[in-house]
Amino acid sequence: MKNSGRAVSAPVEDADPLGTEAGEEPPPISRALVQDLLFTSEPARKYSAFGRIPVSQHSRLFMHEFFPHATEADWSNWHWQIRNSIVGLDQIKRFIKLTHGEYTGIIRHTSGLPLRITPYYASLISPTNPLQAIRRAVVPVADEYVSSPGESVDPLGEEGQSPVQSLVHRYPDRVLFLTTGFCSTYCRYCTRSRMVGNHGRFKGSISQWQQAIEYIEQTPQVRDVLLSGGDPLTLTDGHLDYLLSSIRRIPHVEIIRIGTKVPVVLPQRLTSRLLNILKKYQPLWISIHCTHPDELTPEMNSACTLLADAGIPLGSQTVLLKGINDSVDTLKKLFHGLLKVRVRPYYLYQCDPILGSSHFRTTVDKGIEMIEGLRGHTSGYAIPHYVVDAPGGGGKIPLLPDYYQGRDADGVILRNFEGRTFRYPDGRLNSPAAP
Repeated sequence: MKNSGRAVSAPVEDADPLGTEAGEEPPPISRALVQDLLFTSEPARKYSAFGRIPVSQHSRLFMHEFFPHATEADWSNWHWQIRNSIVGLDQIKRFIKLTHGEYTGIIRHTSGLPLRITPYYASLISPTNPLQAIRRAVVPVADEYVSSPGESVDPLGEEGQSPVQSLVHRYPDRVLFLTTGFCSTYCRYCTRSRMVGNHGRFKGSISQWQQAIEYIEQTPQVRDVLLSGGDPLTLTDGHLDYLLSSIRRIPHVEIIRIGTKVPVVLPQRLTSRLLNILKKYQPLWISIHCTHPDELTPEMNSACTLLADAGIPLGSQTVLLKGINDSVDTLKKLFHGLLKVRVRPYYLYQCDPILGSSHFRTTVDKGIEMIEGLRGHTSGYAIPHYVVDAPGGGGKIPLLPDYYQGRDADGVILRNFEGRTFRYPDGRLNSPAAP
């Protein structure tokens, strides 16, 4: 790799969650309430190390090559990572040799899901192999502009199940709380590509949050709140603290969950202060979006360990992606690696049919094949639920290989992972005769 010159801080083309930058606190919540502003545009002035996530040798070499004027304190600061993210053609050309499809995918962008990759996550991208899993997941390609039958901008029907802005109420006892339209890195198969980073189409604000909180307060059957977006962990500490405290004080809310990819793409965010905030609002669970074993770096492992040590249960959510992770060996390596850092593989998602996603989607049969290849060949903790999130708002539907083979007069016939059949005596068929 050759260094083509001094790295330039990335222009911000979508919502920026940083507010007042490192070394200073975000505006007090009371002031934000008055101004009805969640984010400010004050530029960063300095960066200081938080010192919780190590800088691996791989990251250090990448930083010295492409960000020669950065220090390890810069690299270790999540604000610096976001401010220096790769968001344009000239920037990404410094890191990788683009294919024609990638070049076309980037220059055709005018709206919708933008390009954004943190420097840390960019260090994991192969500069020469366009088929590498991480590269395919985050670098735009021309295929994104090819629409196929059945695809939709809102395939899960979330907008039709939104009683107030920022909230989706699909299941009786839980709600999805969309906190922000910003992610530090955009996955090209994102279910919410219609809203995240879309030139500010969706911006979280205190007033929007208050409407959602009031709805939860007035809906006592809601016992579980999932914070998503965008990525909730890109919010400033102050705003995240405000949001969590506002939800936690609602008596009928039993648990709070956070869906995030931050430990994978921005592990530097796991500061001591953030951990102390999260620990205050137990029971709190975190679901981490993981794609491929190449993400299991020393930095990500440290981020997950910090969360687990803070007493926060961790699960993972993986989208099944064609040519990226649709092999049993790849998934097994990923799930084993996650278990070693106390992350329980929970969901394997069939890729949602968003517009321009056909190059990512496998068949459902492939997903069932993945589960069958895992079941019996690894520990149960390493096997997630394979689900299809039903188009139109039908919710998650679990799918399993056909282990149930039927029944006869003697009981239920079952097939095991080796293909052998067994009979289980069904008590209701063989109940003893009455005296």
